[in-house]
Amino acid sequence: MEKEKETRPEGRQIVMSGIRPTGYLHLGNYFGALRNYVRMQEQYDCYFMVADWHSLTTHPDTKELKNSVLRVLAENIAAGIDPSKACLYVQSRIPEIAELYLILNMLAYKGELEKTSTFKEKVRLQPENVNAGLLTYPVLQAADILIHRARYVPVGKDQQQHLEMARNFAQRFNHRYGDLFQEPEAFNFGEELVKVPSLDGAGKMSKSENQFATLYLADDDDLIRKKVMKAKTDTGPTVKNSAKPPEIENIFQLMSLVSTEDTVKKFDEDYGNCTIRYGDLKKQLAEDMVKFISPIREKAENIYHDTAFLAQVVEQGTEKARKSAKATIELVRQRMEFNYF
Repeated sequence: MEKEKETRPEGRQIVMSGIRPTGYLHLGNYFGALRNYVRMQEQYDCYFMVADWHSLTTHPDTKELKNSVLRVLAENIAAGIDPSKACLYVQSRIPEIAELYLILNMLAYKGELEKTSTFKEKVRLQPENVNAGLLTYPVLQAADILIHRARYVPVGKDQQQHLEMARNFAQRFNHRYGDLFQEPEAFNFGEELVKVPSLDGAGKMSKSENQFATLYLADDDDLIRKKVMKAKTDTGPTVKNSAKPPEIENIFQLMSLVSTEDTVKKFDEDYGNCTIRYGDLKKQLAEDMVKFISPIREKAENIYHDTAFLAQVVEQGTEKARKSAKATIELVRQRMEFNYF
């Protein structure tokens, strides 16, 4: 049977992204990803996945996995993801991903997987749990993307190596079995991704590291204030219009995300004039953070406890994601001549 190149029906380009349910979402997740996802769902055919299989590589205990998955779903919706516009689904509900993962593993090589920077880092962090899933993590990521034949993948710098591997696996499949997969591209509206600094001035906010220096979308108002007021500062400027040290620049960067332009300008001028009071700066930032985070937190809490609604969201997302995945797997089987009769 002749293999003809398959293209999707005319329509919007496909975007695919996923997030692991390994902790509460934080301000970095929102400004680094979710805010863009909300824009993307208006212009693209979006598949947003809760990557529960991926979480098993570092969190094998599944007792709390259900709650974590439901929490991530609720926070995604509260942050603006609309299940009627984007396909919001759970990875483990799509068995076709596992089939494609198996096939792509035959196109992946031990040496290249061992060289990935994320694998090396995980080996360093968890030397007693270097499992096969950890080694083949980029292959499963590639399956997540290619199962929908996605064109665009919103990724940060720490995931660009994995995206390049997904492109390589797509090329190898096409070369060996015939053209099917387009090579996915990194995409963020042509903008630099927003990096949200931690409150301790060391690195960026994280779901798992230094939780008191991270602002979570689930934090209550008092905890937000407490965290912000403990943000690292210095003794203050002594020379007018001097450059801000990193820890002060971090506070201003956070303020630029949630405060008005006039507020940022006022404190910037105070800094330049050497009249800034860091206590006032942090109090203002804390109140603006409370004003920004509290509506998301309250909405997420209501959604999280509406199990009937979440079940409907998961069912709806599963149906759409499986329709896309089944179409791809059928074409994969055709290319590989697995249809024997």
